[in-house]
Amino acid sequence: MTRRQLAGSAAENLRFRLQGSTDEKTDVLRRQIGEMLEGVRVRDLQRLAPEVLAGVLPRLYPEMLRIAYAHQDDGRPIFICTAAAQEMAELMAIVLTFDGAVGSVSEVSDGHYTGRPGGPFTYREGKAEAIRELAARERIDLSESWAYSDSESDLPMLRAVGHPVAVNPDSELGRIARDEGWQILRFERLGRRFKMAGAAAVAAGVGGAVAQVARVTR
Repeated sequence: MTRRQLAGSAAENLRFRLQGSTDEKTDVLRRQIGEMLEGVRVRDLQRLAPEVLAGVLPRLYPEMLRIAYAHQDDGRPIFICTAAAQEMAELMAIVLTFDGAVGSVSEVSDGHYTGRPGGPFTYREGKAEAIRELAARERIDLSESWAYSDSESDLPMLRAVGHPVAVNPDSELGRIARDEGWQILRFERLGRRFKMAGAAAVAAGVGGAVAQVARVTR
């Protein structure tokens, strides 16, 4: 990636942190990621996962982990469901001792990414579809299940379960959660300025990881 592309990605990440996602921008992002991954070895991306997770793990809310582990201790399996790559999601689940993960799958040929999707994009309705398939496979009753999210884009997933929970919700999800009487959890009390600084730091970290993909590929 060029410096200009990195700067553009940082700006988009900042807008996402402050305003949430849109379908159009997410589709564009997925195409861009596919183009960057074309020809990259799957193993090379997998080897980047520890470096990426080293930047992600310190940002996890310990309160949310306690809630997740309480579910697990009560006999409920817990899964990560994300639009991120399946490879990254699986490693995160292993590190956190979750029961599994569902992420976006990219097409692979001879151990290399083709740049094309290998399955449904786990975003909006795609994420709800993914958890319905998971529930059928694992014999999970979604009406007795919980789902947690901070984004309006996850409404299909939240509405697919009996216990939807909004966590640090964006403005639209917060409004809907209040209207529908859903539980709302808030773990952050940072001001807008600090949120912007944090978003910029995350964007820089992600940019560095993508640049590392390019270096490994070369």
